[in-house]
Amino acid sequence: MSFLPIAGERRRRGATRRRVPAARGARFDRWLDRLVDTAVIIALLVGGLALVLTLLL
Repeated sequence: MSFLPIAGERRRRGATRRRVPAARGARFDRWLDRLVDTAVIIALLVGGLALVLTLLL
């Protein structure tokens, strides 16, 4: 057995990349992630605004 490639022989070694099958709830998960991100950003903005108003007034 030779470790040098022989002309015309192309064998792949190692792990092969496989496509991960899409989960059934993947679309819902993306939508839920966006909703949570939006809610967190709004909460941070409201909290920051409340802090600024408390410190200024």
